[in-house]
Amino acid sequence: MIETYDVVIAGSGPAGLSAAVTASRMGCSVALLERNGIIGGNLTSGYVGPVMGSVSSGSIREEILELSGSQQDDLYYDCEQMKISLIEWLAETSVDVYLLSTLISAQKQGSSLTQVQIVTPGGLIQLAGKVFIDATGDGTLAALAGAAWQQGREADGLTQPATLMFTLDHIDPAVSLQCRHEEDDSLINGTSYLGLCRQAERDGRLPANVSIVRLYRTVNPGERMVNATQANFVNGLDPRALAPAQVNLRRQMRQVHQFLKDTVPGFESSRIRSSSDGIGIRETRRIEGDYILTAEDLLQGRQFEDAIVHQASFPLDIHNPNGGGQAESEGCPPKAQPYDIPYRALLPRGIEQLLLAGRCISGTHRAHASYRVMGICMATGQAAGAAAALCARSAVSPRNLDVRLLRTALAQQGVCLD
Repeated sequence: MIETYDVVIAGSGPAGLSAAVTASRMGCSVALLERNGIIGGNLTSGYVGPVMGSVSSGSIREEILELSGSQQDDLYYDCEQMKISLIEWLAETSVDVYLLSTLISAQKQGSSLTQVQIVTPGGLIQLAGKVFIDATGDGTLAALAGAAWQQGREADGLTQPATLMFTLDHIDPAVSLQCRHEEDDSLINGTSYLGLCRQAERDGRLPANVSIVRLYRTVNPGERMVNATQANFVNGLDPRALAPAQVNLRRQMRQVHQFLKDTVPGFESSRIRSSSDGIGIRETRRIEGDYILTAEDLLQGRQFEDAIVHQASFPLDIHNPNGGGQAESEGCPPKAQPYDIPYRALLPRGIEQLLLAGRCISGTHRAHASYRVMGICMATGQAAGAAAALCARSAVSPRNLDVRLLRTALAQQGVCLD
């Protein structure tokens, strides 16, 4: 069976959702492929919060945050509410969603991607498209199509560690403790909270390499989302590595929780309410594009004539690939200046009719540490969706698209690019 669409998008996380809704609103028939049984990726089953990374005003990121009922100032949201809101959002835009559908092959004519094959509970399905978007995070579609890619840091190929996030409830609502980053300290009975974390790691009360227990507020009183567990040396592309990593991380959850119960007044009656369905992978493939975004671009706040994301902002947040804390500093990571992402970083070298969105776009290991977060992924997804729609309507390859038309289309959607 062959189904035909204007735009076929692989991956329904923050980037894929944004691409799908954008392309549909621009008049295209859209197929959205998701290997899991739920859409949303890290917004839902990944249990990642808050929504980190900002971009210029008017992006689809603002609409998604509004859907979630988030508190705009802090970007916290309710994962359960998001599960409802996102699937309704897609239904309203007439996107065809293929759940439990895994990419298994990509077909090309010459250098142009023309079809993909997916395996579903009902069997194999071929999907033909005018334009495709890889929003898988892992760059799976681009790799199947033969695109070149890189993984890990340049020196040794190590990637950032894996994490499993979870939420605690039954915390005393009077407790104000938060720990959002490596320099967000508080006093616990007159002692530095961050110092208590470091000491607990040294004496074995926290897992090895867990030298900070980050705590984020949620939209509900008496809750904290916990970002602490860490599994180093996990290759997110190796399925044999994922189950042992999950065993490790779920055991770490218990240990981290016990540390908080023993250490922080008001956490004594807390319990683990919920957690990510699977482990959180920060970094796998980075597809080589027509432009490779660099850390220097970010640190200098570089602007580009073909910018499709403007004023992206998030630190170069490299969780140490072979230890605890940050890779490049003991405290907060290097801060990027508000920077642009060029359209060329969404174009995989040597492959036509394919666009990239989300954390698999073209960049270095250090640059990726900034643009990988959800708020920025939503913006690259919106840009890829708009580009795909323009290309599908005019029968032009994404590489030959006049970027001025794309920037105009994004500006008409309210995105500030200047």
